[in-house]
Amino acid sequence: MPVLARRANDLPSRPAREPSAAKVPAITAVFWLVKLLTTGMGEAASDYLGEENLVLAGLVGVLGLAAALRWQLRTPRYTAVAYWSTVAMVAVFGTMAADVLHVVGHVPYVLSTVFYAVVLGVVFTLWHRREGTLSIHSITTRSREGWYWVTVLATFALGTAAGDLTAAQLGWGYLPSAVLFAVLIAVPTLLWWRTRTSPVVTFWAAYVLTRPLGASIADWAGKPRSLSGLGLGDGPVTLVALVAIAALVAFLAVSRSDIQPPAGAPAEVELAPVGPASR
Repeated sequence: MPVLARRANDLPSRPAREPSAAKVPAITAVFWLVKLLTTGMGEAASDYLGEENLVLAGLVGVLGLAAALRWQLRTPRYTAVAYWSTVAMVAVFGTMAADVLHVVGHVPYVLSTVFYAVVLGVVFTLWHRREGTLSIHSITTRSREGWYWVTVLATFALGTAAGDLTAAQLGWGYLPSAVLFAVLIAVPTLLWWRTRTSPVVTFWAAYVLTRPLGASIADWAGKPRSLSGLGLGDGPVTLVALVAIAALVAFLAVSRSDIQPPAGAPAEVELAPVGPASR
């Protein structure tokens, strides 16, 4: 038997394990575009369903979120359809959660914004204390995935309350609010691009701000002119956003361009041929 074969056979056998990859997508321009569309869709869909039937809206929000989360958590690896379906349902439910606190609890938007900001801060603190990182590249365990989705839900509720605060309670209107959040979201983008600011910090800052930005744009398009909107209707805005999301997610599912590479793959063992001088 050749020496190379003997050396290979002498290596200790270890059970083969599939390298674990993050169950969230890589951050690309398409990621941010779909994220903005889901925030706008969630805002418009929640308002449309609430106007049609509150019971139906609650059932769609709660059951839809539960079904989507179950699908996502049971999926062994990242898939674009499961992930973005869950984000879409979180967008709908997060909008409802923020609206219920204001409409049913009569909590002013400024207080609900502060409340959800505190909730998000607590979630971040507990997540980091438990896992030691908030990086989306580390979402490779069931525990971290759970913390991730709790955080995402908190960001949607916070963003909804913040958008309603500027547009309604402060009376700025939807388009000026969209411009404000567009300017604000450029700050973490520039900090990440031009400085050594932590990419984890800049990512989550931008992630939070996409919610009020997308929601303000959707409200501007869908709400009547008497409320500073274009009057297109929440239903049509929801439908257009859903079609755009479906097209982009289909592209991601086919191209697989947003899949993060496996993490923790075992290093290959180099087996060099052994010559006479080294025997």
